[in-house]
This record gives sequence, structure tokens and C-alpha cells, in this order.
Amino acid sequence: MKKMNFIRSLILIFTVLALGACKDAELNNSLNWDVQKFSFTDQNGKQFGSAELQDKIWVADFFFTSCQTVCPPMTANMAKLQRMLNTDGIKDVEFVSFSVDPEVDTPEKITEFLKIYEMDGNRTHFLTGYKRADIEKFAKENFQSLVTKPENDTQVIHGTSFYLIDKNGKVLKKYSGVENTPYDEIIQDIKKIR
Repeated sequence: MKKMNFIRSLILIFTVLALGACKDAELNNSLNWDVQKFSFTDQNGKQFGSAELQDKIWVADFFFTSCQTVCPPMTANMAKLQRMLNTDGIKDVEFVSFSVDPEVDTPEKITEFLKIYEMDGNRTHFLTGYKRADIEKFAKENFQSLVTKPENDTQVIHGTSFYLIDKNGKVLKKYSGVENTPYDEIIQDIKKIR
């Protein structure tokens, strides 16, 4: 009888420890939004999308090359995040930026835009090759983010968040991509889900 109670106690302890370990791997305030399948054109003129991101952690945002306000600091912040991850030895995270002005942002124009940022081209994917209506719908449905271009204006209104997407294609969290970007929090969250 004592042996049976001891075994039950061990099972209970291991169950509690296992549940506690699972809880530690979860992120606070997880969004859990699915990203639908996509395939667009990257800065190299190659198709890139959800198939290439399968089983990978990635960070996403929205940008456009003629942006005069938030895109330059957001892209600089994304580059800084990538460098910080590299310093921590984390080199398996992909970075995906969706153009919100695809009629203007050709692969060639994006390549020119990226020359001022030091990013690992193997893990950095700036995407275009779709219609503006498509990215407006895609941003809203997958990232709950507004994208709109007012008539007779060269600027596009879009969200300024960075989004953390897990290996299953779920948006887990969003963070400020412009001001007070929480680099350490993003890195810790990435470590938790690796």
C-alpha cells in the first residue's frame, strides 16, 4: 500500500512539474491568430511565402520604400533586432516585411531601399508582387492591422507593430516597431518558443 501511494505521489509530482514547464513556454497575452497561406515576390524576384516559413519562427511588419515617416526607423529597428539575436547566437529566426505599396515597390526598388540597412539577406524577406487591395485584406485578416492609401497621396497608412509568429504560423504577440521597441522582451519571447 505504501509503495502504491509513493508511486501515485511521484506521478502527481511529475504531472505538476510537466504542467509548470508547459506554462513557462507560453507567452503572456498570446494572440493566437492564424496566418493564412501566402506566396509573394521577395526583393530577389523569387517566390517566398508560408511554405518557406513552415516550422520556422518569424518576425513580420509592414513597410513601403517611399515612406517618409515610420518605415525607416521600423526597418532600422528590425535590423537591430536581427543583430541582437545574432549576438545571442539565435540565427534561425526569419524576418518578413510586407510592402503596403506594391505597385511602387518592385524587387529592384526594395533592393535599393535595403542597401542602407545591414540585414542578413538569407533571413530577410521584403515582399511585394500583389495588388494593394490584396495586402489591405491580408493585413486585416491575418494581423488585424489597417492598411489604406488615401486618394491623391503618395503615403500609405499602416500599422507600426512587429509581429512574432511561431513555427505553426500563428501570430503570438505584437510589439511596438517604432518607439521604445522592446528588444529584450521580443528576444526572451523567441527563446521561450524555440
